[in-house]
Amino acid sequence: MKKMTYRQFGQIVRGVIDTLPEEIMQHLDNVVIDVEEEPDDKLLREMGFSEEDIAAGESLYGWFVPRPRVRPADVDCLDYPHRIWFFQKPLEEDFPDPKRLEIEIRKTVIHELAHHFGWTDRDLERFDSKEDPFGD
Repeated sequence: MKKMTYRQFGQIVRGVIDTLPEEIMQHLDNVVIDVEEEPDDKLLREMGFSEEDIAAGESLYGWFVPRPRVRPADVDCLDYPHRIWFFQKPLEEDFPDPKRLEIEIRKTVIHELAHHFGWTDRDLERFDSKEDPFGD
């Protein structure tokens, strides 16, 4: 598969977010969605990846960063939004089939948004283990 452009990848992520029901969208006003090529090694280490994992090409598809709990007294809490990152290169490398890639981007969007709502990775195991939890 030919590598999609950064813009194309971002449009898929945006398209998935745009299809979310209003019940979810109303809670995303203070969530910043970012797309990056890939996570850096420092982040991977912080997330528990070993040097061997990193050398073997293990990576993240997405990352939810909650708003800091402690903030300076003179800063409004809304100045610190939640942030969700999506990483293009690991997804494209692991899912070269365009249809499979789109499903995995969608799964990653839902997975990271679930963290925004307080779900843990353990809560999401059944969802993540299904090849296509959306059935489309």
